Amino acid sequence: MRSAVLSGLGACLPARTVKSSEIEKEFNVRQGWITSRTGIELRHFISPGEATGDLAVRAGERALAHSGVHRADALVLATSTPDQLCPPTAPQVAAALGLGHVAAFDVAAVCSGFVYALVTAAGLIATSVADRVLVIGADTFSTIVDPNDLATRAVFGDGAGAAVLRAGRADEPGALSGMRLSSDGTGHGLITIQGGGSRARSTSLPVGSQDMFLTMAGQATFTEAVRRMSESVMRTAADCSWTADDIDRIVLHQANARILAAVARRLELPSERFVSNIAQVGNTAAASIPLALATAAATGELTAGHRVVLGSFGGGLTWGSAALVWPQLNKEVPHP
Repeated sequence: MRSAVLSGLGACLPARTVKSSEIEKEFNVRQGWITSRTGIELRHFISPGEATGDLAVRAGERALAHSGVHRADALVLATSTPDQLCPPTAPQVAAALGLGHVAAFDVAAVCSGFVYALVTAAGLIATSVADRVLVIGADTFSTIVDPNDLATRAVFGDGAGAAVLRAGRADEPGALSGMRLSSDGTGHGLITIQGGGSRARSTSLPVGSQDMFLTMAGQATFTEAVRRMSESVMRTAADCSWTADDIDRIVLHQANARILAAVARRLELPSERFVSNIAQVGNTAAASIPLALATAAATGELTAGHRVVLGSFGGGLTWGSAALVWPQLNKEVPHP
């Protein structure tokens, strides 16, 4: 049976950095307030003129180079901050990478986007539509966060991460397995931007500037994220015939350090098994899992033979998970 096998990783963070202490000073809150609540010390923001597609191109280039190839048969881009509402950003990224007339499309599942895109790419490979797929998670939430809202300003950052999947065998290291995707549209209002879509545009009511910014119900989102990711991770592990003790590393969406800690407590697993880079990048939405993978691989936290489970949660509500035995990659992963 054809399976999707991880063969390369790439990452890109914008050059501009913003420390939590800078935001604390701007909002006149005590020093250390943001880090104590989120675990975030630093995040990266795009500069004027940069966009999501620019980060996606750079991450994609690095992932292809890391895998030792220059081409892919398809490109799946997970993003909720496309360069424009129309057209999709993925075809522009594919063209910039010189991939030619390949299938290229966006997947919008907010912070679950990368896992959704991975599973989609695995389907393209399993059905022989493609032999190699470039999967990119890229978001620039600095463009949709209300500059006057401390709750979201404190959390989000910009970035892109990418993975190359190739056709291979289900029993080889790097093969994706135990893939699960879920949603609950009754919770769509927990994480939302009211303006800009067809529902707002179809009314005669004026769209206020506040409607164009992200809003998030913090406590309800926290509760749902912990529950959904915990359940999804363990169901994927069970699909692979793994117990909790069999899992060497869990790579969750880097939403908030307190969420990661709460999942660890719920699963009764030591925090050392949870990969985390949130302190230096913040919540990068669809980019968070591939960025965490690239960092962990570059630092040696992920090594060949590790049994790894990925878990995500995002607006929609959406959540998903997947598992793999970490492969021996051709080259060292460049540090993001």
